[in-house]
Order: sequence, then C-alpha cells, then structure tokens
Amino acid sequence: MPRSLVTDAPPDTGPDIGPDTGTLQALLRRYDRAGTPVSCIPLTQGLLNRGYRLTTTRGDFFLKHHLDGDQAAIARQHNVTLRLAALGLPVAPPVARTDGTTVTVLGGRCYALHPWVEGRHRDGGELTPAQSRKLGALLGHVHTSLAKVCREETPDGPLAPLGPAEGPGGPSEGPGGPGRPADASADPQDTYALIEELLGLVRRGGGSRPRDSFDELAEHRLIERRALLERHAHRRPADATARGWVHGDFHPLNLLYRGGEPAAIVDWDRLGVQPRAEEAVRAAVIFFLRPDGTLDLAKIRRYARAYRRASGADPAELGAAVHRVWWERLNDFWMLRWRYQLGDHRADPGFPASAALTVWWTRSYEAVRDAFTD
Repeated sequence: MPRSLVTDAPPDTGPDIGPDTGTLQALLRRYDRAGTPVSCIPLTQGLLNRGYRLTTTRGDFFLKHHLDGDQAAIARQHNVTLRLAALGLPVAPPVARTDGTTVTVLGGRCYALHPWVEGRHRDGGELTPAQSRKLGALLGHVHTSLAKVCREETPDGPLAPLGPAEGPGGPSEGPGGPGRPADASADPQDTYALIEELLGLVRRGGGSRPRDSFDELAEHRLIERRALLERHAHRRPADATARGWVHGDFHPLNLLYRGGEPAAIVDWDRLGVQPRAEEAVRAAVIFFLRPDGTLDLAKIRRYARAYRRASGADPAELGAAVHRVWWERLNDFWMLRWRYQLGDHRADPGFPASAALTVWWTRSYEAVRDAFTD
C-alpha cells in the first residue's frame, strides 16, 4: 500500500496537477543518478506541504513541495532527520543533491526529494500488545534522540516551536485557541463563545443544504459539551512547563509499517519544542481510539510503560499530560470548525468517535490516568 501524507490541509481549492515536466527535469538534474521523470502523481494537498509519488527511470521517490518556502528551516529539519537516521531511528531523510544540499528552489518554490517508502499505516486496533509496547518505546526513543541531536538548536531559532496540527493531532492554534500560546490551557469562556457560534451554524444546516443527521449529532454534542464544560471548568490546568523537542504530529498516518515493524516516521514539518509527555498522550489517544469512542486502556498501559522507560518520564509528568490533553479535548472542536466554518467535510467520518471520546474520557478520567501512570 503506498504511503500517504496527511497535513492540516485547508479546503480543496481545485485539482493539484503537480510540477510540470520542465520543473521536474530541472529538479532531477540537481541529483546524481536520479534519472529522468516518468510520472508524478499527487498524494496530498496541504497547508504545510504537497506530496507526490515521483517515478523516474531510476525508480520511485517521494517529492515534497514545502509551501512555507523557508529554505533555511527546511534544511535544518532535514539535518535533524539525517542525524536521527544515524542513531538508528526509522525515518526517511532527504536525498542529497549533487552539491550535498537537500533543498531545491525552482520558481520560488521549495522542493525536497525523499526515498519512496513502501509500507502501510496501522492504527492501535491492528497492533498486538507487544507492538503497542514497541510503539511507546519508539516515541520515547524519538524524544530522547531529539534531545541529543537538537542540543545546539534553540526554541526561538529556525526550528521554532509550533502548535499541534489541526487535524489528527489537534487544533492548529494549539490548545489555548486563536492567539494563545501553545503551552497555555484553553480558556472556557472562549470555548463557550465558540460553541454558540457553531450552534448557530449547525442550526442553519450549514447554509443552503437541508439539515441532516450529522447536524443533529453535532447540535447534540455541542449542547452536551457545554454542560460538561460548565461542570468541570474549575479543573482548568496550569500552563505546561516540561518541554522538549518533539515530532509535533505523531499519529498513525505519519508512521509507516512494513510487516509488523515501523518502517518510517514521516512528516517532520512540526518538529519543535513542546511538552513532550503531551505528545505521548495525544498520540496514544489517536492510535488507541476505538470506533465507539472508548480507549483501549490495556494497550495504552503497555504503551505508556514502554514510553516512560525509554524517555525517562516519570508517572507525575504523564499524569499532568493526561489532564492537559483531556482539557484540550474538552475544549476542542476542530472537526466542526472544518465543516461549518471552512466548508471542509473530510474530517466528518471521525467526528462521532472523537466526540464520544470526550464524554467517555470525562466519566473514566481516573481509569485513563491510571493507564498512563501505572
């Protein structure tokens, strides 16, 4: 199964036909033994990048078009992944050009060429207990390895901290909401205002189309969430303090498996400084979410124990992270914002389980915390 990339993509603005033949030829001339282009198939269209399966006379590659165009930051990101690969982490670092660099600028656009990785995505339901342990250990090793290779980087340097991606990993503005620092906890007053705005959009059926079952569910969950937040507003956590270098978007669609083993961690665009334990909790919640909106706590317990051993994080750090991620979820409506504010329906299938999780997690708060800290 070919790899796919998921970024925090905005609504589709039209077909992505990719670079033209002249651009591809000019690009490949920068590389030794890359061949000449045969086909270039678009894979994703996102805010942070666009990806293509590029087939040449020498084989298959993954071509990434970085939309932000910050050549220096992209090169530093590449340098980090190259150093992680040298430590034995499963990554897919860029292919070096003839001159040893890894970023090509053509027509004002930044491109990078990566080896093509054959593999498939696996969610937590497909992982065995042993593979769940390996997943936790892998993320722990990622965090400790990043601490080594990013020692010379500074949080306010080119690889600046970024908020979690809006999409599988969380809201693009971070848990604090628009204009709030990523480490700040969400203000329930802001959430109440957002709920009212979304309820108004939901009750109008999203515009000219008739109301449907999704609108009914969305209205129910918004009203339910408002009541839930009112009961728990006093539990707003303090701002996060324990920070470290993290992948920034670690979830099933950014991890490729070959057989039962991880083959490549991909999409390092959100590499930055964030609370590391929160990434561990957030990743587990995404991997081990069941279709009915509950979490597989048995697998999470194995995952979390392995993560703590590999990263050196103690139960108190994980416990604080569980509380902050729960609060983030309680205040988060990115799927409804995509649908009703942006007109983007791609996240709709995930809404029922995600919305149910928040209710279940609140009721099962102690059991979830224990799974991460036991």
